[in-house]
Amino acid sequence: MSEKEHVNLPILGMTCANCAVTVERALKRTEGVDEALVNLSSERVAVTYDSSQTMLNDLLGSIQNAGYDVATGQAVLSIPELSDPVNAARLEKALENKAGIISSQANPVAEKLNLVYVPTITNVNEIMELVAKAGFTPTLTDRDLDDPESKARQRAIQEQKRLLIISLVFTIPLFILQMGSEFGLLPTSISMAPWLNWVLFALATPVQFYVGRSYYVNGWKALKNGSANMDVLVALGTSVAYFFSVLVVLGVLPGMVYFETSATIITLVRLGKYLETKAKSGAGDSIKKLLSLKPTKARLLRDGQEVEIDSGDLVPGDLIVVRPGEKLPTDGVVVEGNSSVDESMITGESKPVDKNPGNEVYGATLNKNGRLVFKATKVGRDTFLSQIIKMVEDAQTSKAPIQQLADKISAVFVPIVIAVAVLTFLLWYFIIPTPAQQTMHGTITPLANAIINTVAVLVIACPCAMGLATPTAVMTGTGRASELGILFKSGEALEATGGADTVLFDKTGTLTVGRPQLTDIKALSDRYSEEELLNLAASAESGSEHPLADAIVA
Repeated sequence: MSEKEHVNLPILGMTCANCAVTVERALKRTEGVDEALVNLSSERVAVTYDSSQTMLNDLLGSIQNAGYDVATGQAVLSIPELSDPVNAARLEKALENKAGIISSQANPVAEKLNLVYVPTITNVNEIMELVAKAGFTPTLTDRDLDDPESKARQRAIQEQKRLLIISLVFTIPLFILQMGSEFGLLPTSISMAPWLNWVLFALATPVQFYVGRSYYVNGWKALKNGSANMDVLVALGTSVAYFFSVLVVLGVLPGMVYFETSATIITLVRLGKYLETKAKSGAGDSIKKLLSLKPTKARLLRDGQEVEIDSGDLVPGDLIVVRPGEKLPTDGVVVEGNSSVDESMITGESKPVDKNPGNEVYGATLNKNGRLVFKATKVGRDTFLSQIIKMVEDAQTSKAPIQQLADKISAVFVPIVIAVAVLTFLLWYFIIPTPAQQTMHGTITPLANAIINTVAVLVIACPCAMGLATPTAVMTGTGRASELGILFKSGEALEATGGADTVLFDKTGTLTVGRPQLTDIKALSDRYSEEELLNLAASAESGSEHPLADAIVA
């Protein structure tokens, strides 16, 4: 029987629209996958697949074979019952079909369970619940304390920075030596030295094959999956300049060397990737701000005593105490106490809502006055706030109609560029060859001139801007809107809103900020002055916490 599953997977390593096309094609070729939609700006792919035909690990394998990685989280659980190998095997079997778990390895000797999971599908608390239901007593000993996805992206930024620094260390002296010798800025003993080209070769080689290794690897994987991306352009363009220069150094071809061309291109592209990775990491700040609305700690009521725990460790049925001025850590039902709660982050209404025993309360809302004790009914991904976050994430992942056009253009952009580059070479070498030019460092041959023009065409054309523009706009727009209390269901809805000229609201409560201010005082008789009236009103309202009373007292 067909069992449709829908998952969002965080992808690492995508840099252009062609990368997105490569991932989509790789997933769509996987048996059982119905749909795969990549959002380049948020670096996520939404996959709909038949779980009776394929497994999550099959999807991850397809992504990795395409040259990309999935951001994962890791955790270690201490479980005393694992000392029995039979229990270890039983637990691994119980976790086998849990959505989001990539691997679970039980260690009977250490009595520990090592987990690797996809943070957008499951989390440690859900896994611990499942382990407990299987009859074990898990204790969390080690896990990614921060958001695993954010940590993975930070590691990617640091890796790009490391490669950029290495590239600069070799490219700067290479550029100074080659340009200095060509423009007569170096002593003749250096610029005319027979060993200079070998030094340039030694400086360019680490940049080409260490810093630039990812361009070769990812470019080849993209070609294997039937697409060509920016990595193909960079690898092709720099390789032409590098290997032509190698042949000149070895004496196979006459002419000048162009090692600085290949090294400089790789360095500048690496700089662009570093800046782009940082920018994309910051594009998801709206989700982080929504997550920050929920308090990190919760006050649990156990045997009449209040115990503070991480809000992530809450389970349904827990009794939670919330004092005046505190945010509620999760959804639940009031069992004791009376108060008013600011639910404007959910309803848009600025007026606090009275809460009495039996009333529902929601996580991340603010308890204005009075002590409340409530029973948790929904935790983790089931809370109202989590549903809001999911809606924003889905909107950011969805494609606006204009983006589909941009993707179609980007998909054929690289092959067209390669065709133009080939045409450029043929034109400069066969049809309008330039006469050989003799310089103090060698001869600029028609072949060398044609190659340099070909390299220029290959590396100057980059489909990244075209592929990133629309998803970045959707991600920024929906994210900023969510901060202002406006939720878009899709990128299509955001695009359609641009053409709206009239917006209707059913009530003014959703348009006000909920902080009334005293603007005027009108005395109806001469018995009291305006200042005396204000003092009397403030005295009367000093014991109240109603918003109008706060405005008068202030």
